[in-house]
Amino acid sequence: MEDSFAGLKAMVIDDSKTIRRTAETLLKKVGCEVITALDGFDALSKIADQKPDIIFIDIMMPRLDGYQTCALIKNNKEYKNIPVVMLSSKDGLFDKAKGRIVGSDQYLTKPFSRDELLDAIRNHTSQPN
Repeated sequence: MEDSFAGLKAMVIDDSKTIRRTAETLLKKVGCEVITALDGFDALSKIADQKPDIIFIDIMMPRLDGYQTCALIKNNKEYKNIPVVMLSSKDGLFDKAKGRIVGSDQYLTKPFSRDELLDAIRNHTSQPN
């Protein structure tokens, strides 16, 4: 059976248009509503408006990187329960540890697969399947 995440709001924050488009296409195919943001600043205002169910954040971004963005989300009492999945092209222990320190819920290495993306949603949101 095909997964359906209808009604789920996922946010993808990445300064790479390719990554944003790839993630958005994958997520829309399974019924997610997708909000995209170019960087942490762009994302923070959208989080307040849109209240996503899960957030995917690239680590390396200009202005406000993924760690800083994650820390800001997790330090805000209204948003701290939103699961945050870090996306990085580096698969280093240091990066994973740093991600955990700022409160991220999971860490995916780019390029991520469709299954990894959907597993992250499954693991961190209360979807019926």
